[in-house]
Amino acid sequence: MHTIPVGVLGASGYAGRELCALINRHPALSLAFATANSQRGETVTLPLGGSVTFQATDDVQLSSAALIFAALPHGTSAEWVARARAAGAKVVDLSHDHRIGNGASDGIPYGLTELRRVQVRDAQVVANPGCYPTSALIPLIPLLEQGLVAPQGTVHISSASGVSGAGLTARLDLLFGEVTENFRAYGTGNAHRHLNEMRALVGELGADAELCFTPHLLPVARGILSTITVPLARPVDDAIAMLRARYAGERFIEVVDGLPELRQVQHRNVVRFTARPVAGTRTPMLQLFSAIDNLMKGAAGQALQNANLMLGLDEAAGLPA
Repeated sequence: MHTIPVGVLGASGYAGRELCALINRHPALSLAFATANSQRGETVTLPLGGSVTFQATDDVQLSSAALIFAALPHGTSAEWVARARAAGAKVVDLSHDHRIGNGASDGIPYGLTELRRVQVRDAQVVANPGCYPTSALIPLIPLLEQGLVAPQGTVHISSASGVSGAGLTARLDLLFGEVTENFRAYGTGNAHRHLNEMRALVGELGADAELCFTPHLLPVARGILSTITVPLARPVDDAIAMLRARYAGERFIEVVDGLPELRQVQHRNVVRFTARPVAGTRTPMLQLFSAIDNLMKGAAGQALQNANLMLGLDEAAGLPA
């Protein structure tokens, strides 16, 4: 079988290495190049087996790939996305440079696959969503679509992520001794950069609601657990049934009765979530609880899911469910 060549720019980070590993095991893709300027010439072992040798970004032939994953730092990706397009390659951008709420360009869909599948399939460039927004928006979308969020209400999102979400950088606050047996908030004051895309999508879906988002750092390597508290415009009789109806047939969505846990989603490209009514409040409220692997459905897995669509492949090809 002939394979489709793809490349990864910025392959030395956690998401980039995860992408290389997924491509290495993909039945229809081959890795044309993987770049990392600071580690050019180095060969590393991939998470799922195999290895890759990094090249300098300026040294690769962008035209040798049919599709390129841009896993570059925020603010630097847009230039390379433009270069890749000029070379004739399709692009999935994992940075925030082209996401809604961040100066997104016309015609570049926000690649929340279960919401924008049709647009992704026909796109030349797709903006891959952030990990926190994926964990919060997928459970929230059915309520937004049905006008169930109270007008001018505030949706509170509290999320806890493993340390790989902070990236593969040397930082004192990410040392083992600082993270282990500890739990702390960061990006407080409703100032986290992922709020831009969450607010933008809420607005696109016609909701008049505020978002209050607080991220936390968990002493684990990977995974995000989010609790989303939603003020309702009206009571919902069976929220779980409503969520299941919205996502019926979706291979990477798991609406469950029990509360989701990180160990149920790690190394899997799924969003696993449930809903609970909130007791003892003067107005109706609903809590949503979701779990994802921040490196899979929150980054590399969703990027590959989008790439499969863009290349005319089965959406689930090469992805662990």
